[in-house]
Parts: sequence; C-alpha cells; structure tokens
Amino acid sequence: MDMLKYVVKRLLMAVLILFGVSIIIYALARMMPTDFVDNQYSSALQQGTMQQEDVDRIKELYGLYTPEAFLTVQLTGEDSEFAGKEFTRDTKISDYEDVEMGIKDRAEWYVGSYDWKDHRLYLNKDGSWVIYKVESRGAVVEEEPEEGAQKEEAEEEEDDKLITLDEVLTEVERGAYTVSEDGSLALTLNGASFTASVMYEKAGFWSKTGAVLGGYFSWLGNMIKGDLGMSFKYKKPVEDVIMQNMGISFAIAFVATILQFAIAIPLGIKAATHQYGVVDYTVTVLAMIGISLPTFFLAALFIRLFAVQLGWFEVGGLVSGSLPVDASWFVRFGDILWHMVLPMAVLVILSIGSLMRYTRTNTLEVLNADYIRTARAKGLSERTVVYKHAFRNTMIPLVTMMAGILPSLFGGAMITETVFSIPGIGKLAYDALVVADIPFIMGYNMFLAIMTVLGTLLSDLMYAVVDPRVKIGK
Repeated sequence: MDMLKYVVKRLLMAVLILFGVSIIIYALARMMPTDFVDNQYSSALQQGTMQQEDVDRIKELYGLYTPEAFLTVQLTGEDSEFAGKEFTRDTKISDYEDVEMGIKDRAEWYVGSYDWKDHRLYLNKDGSWVIYKVESRGAVVEEEPEEGAQKEEAEEEEDDKLITLDEVLTEVERGAYTVSEDGSLALTLNGASFTASVMYEKAGFWSKTGAVLGGYFSWLGNMIKGDLGMSFKYKKPVEDVIMQNMGISFAIAFVATILQFAIAIPLGIKAATHQYGVVDYTVTVLAMIGISLPTFFLAALFIRLFAVQLGWFEVGGLVSGSLPVDASWFVRFGDILWHMVLPMAVLVILSIGSLMRYTRTNTLEVLNADYIRTARAKGLSERTVVYKHAFRNTMIPLVTMMAGILPSLFGGAMITETVFSIPGIGKLAYDALVVADIPFIMGYNMFLAIMTVLGTLLSDLMYAVVDPRVKIGK
C-alpha cells in the first residue's frame, strides 16, 4: 500500500514536471530562427496555388502563428443570419490606414477569407461573397503511392510535398458585393441589400500574448490526446515517425548499454581492489580517453581506419549496397549486425569511461567501511568480501544512472547515428532540427522528457531492491 501511494505521488509530481517542461519546449520552439513553413510554402504563394491565410492557418494549427494586424468584416442588417457577427482575418502590418486608397485598391486588399468560430467568409476577386460552415479534420499530405517505382520516385520528392488542411466546407450563404467609397461593403443576398463595415487594427500586446497562449494550450491538448501533429519534414504524424524509427535506435543503445555495464563495472572493481597498481592506472588512462574523445571525432576515426583503409566494414545505412535482393533473412540480419559493429563500439568506448571511474570510487568507499573490515577479520576470502559484501552496496549509487539510461535507449544517439548515416530516431531528430521541423522537435523532446521522468521513477524503485534499508513511502 505504501508503495502504491508513493508511485501515485511521484506520478502526480511527474505531471507537474512535464507541464513545466512542455512550456519550456514550446517557448524554445517558438524562438527558433528558421521558419520552415514560410520557406516551404513560398513558391506556392508566388504561384498563387495557396493564399497567405492558408499558410497562417497551418501555423495556427501547430500553435506557431502570431498575428501582426487584423481586418474585421462586420455584417449589418437583418437579411443575413450572421448579422452583427465579426469575421476576422489576420494580415500583415501595413500603412493602409494612413493612406488615401481608391476603391480598386481596397477591393484588392479585402479579397481573402475571414473567420468567425466555425464559419468562414470569402470575399472573392469576381465580386462574390460566400459564407461556409467549416469542419476541420487537421493536416494531411498526399496519399502514399503503391509499392514499386512510383513509391521510390515519391520518396525522392518527399520534401516537395505540401501539408494542407483537410477541411469540409458547407455553403450557408452566397451573394455579391461592391466596395463603397468610404471603404465599407455593399452586399446583396437573395435580392436584398445590406452593408458591412471593414475595420483594420494592428495586433496589440494582449492579442499577441493570447495567440501564443492559445497556441500552447492547443498543442498541449492535442498532445494529451496522443496527437503530436504532422511532421513538416517527414510528412507523417510525429508519433508515427517516432514509433517507426525508434526500433533500430533502441537495439543499438540496448546492446551498447549491456556491453557498457559488462565491461565498466568489473574493470572499475578491479581497479579499486588494485589501487595505485598497474591495473588501476591502466583503467584510469582508458577512462580518461573515453571521457575526453568527442563522439564525432572517434566515429570519423573508426570510419577512416576500419572502413576506408582496412575495408573491414561498410558505413552508411543498415545494409550493404551489394546485398542480393533475394538474400535470406539470416543473411540480411547478419549484414545489419556487421553494420552495427562500429556504431556500437563508439558508443561503448565513450560511455564506459565515466562508469568505470564511478564504480571505482564507490568500491573504494565501500571497501573502507567498518563492515568490510569485520568480514575480513572473520577470515572470509577477498573474493567473497568484494563480490558478496561490497558489490551490492557499490551498486546502490549506480542505480541512479537508471534515470539517464531509459531516454538514451529510446531517444537514439544523435551524433553517432548521423555520422554513420543510420536511419534511427536520433538522426531523424537532428535532420528535423536543422530545418526547424517544429512539430517533430516538440514531440521528440516531450517523448524524451516522459522517458526521463519514468527513468527517474524506476531509479527510485530500484533503490528499494538493492538496499533493504530504503523503505518506499517512508
């Protein structure tokens, strides 16, 4: 019962932590210098296949849009069921309110779409106006082609695909309009005439703040429902991209972690039991080398030595380019393992250094404890003293590393995967970061935050397993 209460308490605390983390992630994403949406849709805007309002709606869907100014159309009269309603359109800051504009200029300026709740007013170039009821289904991309040559061509052109909004428009009212000299609109509906006023206003502090807060809570609400949005770069739902590419990263990290513990802990204990000896100095030197080497440098060195000069390994991807198409699954699996040797070697070498030093320090501290001296005084063998009495207490501080292991297992090794061109989640996250794929970046970082919180909870529970003196809930 105490453990259950403790777990519930920690989970509630985790919710608060994740809420704070989500605010930080959203704020940092909003401050990214590159705007992927504007870059991606610039050609479509120039060609006239999309309007600026469409691009702004896509930004708004992801909580990324901050208004600069507003155009508001308010219908008057009683002939329309939308009389008195204000349809608003976000626009760029301009000096139109300070300039004498002709009717033609205003007519061109007014053309576009205006929103009110789930309805949209279109003022068209041909002088017609239409009000639709809008049912939004979120973001969509082009349908994936069938297997074969068409699919390969589509994958090559993936970056050229555009994300659009899946909307169902149901017409409610339709009529014609003209622009009056005072800037208002004269509208007709089923033979009846009425007017609409048009107002221009720059967005103030509260309007911009409201847009930012509204965007955050919209993203947060979708995330709670399991919808992380559509990745700008990969043109798929973010959760699908993470789940589909997490497996290879997990496999590499899992094997590397097992090897890391299997190598580092025995070496750390050996160094502690032979303090200031040859083994201790050797382990210390190796540990310092592993800690000091940058990931990209060691990875490039391995590629140069073992792949380029010696030709023992192939780098780039998961399978060899020369592998026959009809190769058996066993041959393919062996080829994948052969490609994984260098990346896993890099991960293990760079990670065992700190773990060896940590194990050595903890073991030395435990070996100087009173109960160890008592065990030796009883005549127990040194092996029994070290591996039965000292080892378990040495592991107590090491379980704190569980908090960092879980996100590393599922989050991928970004630099290693990028250097070796492994299509894992780490490399995908790096590629998305370069082009400012904000939905993927926010979803990926929240995924890592959740893994970190779960890892911390697992670490706390492991304390009770390795140390009977620790009581959960006390």
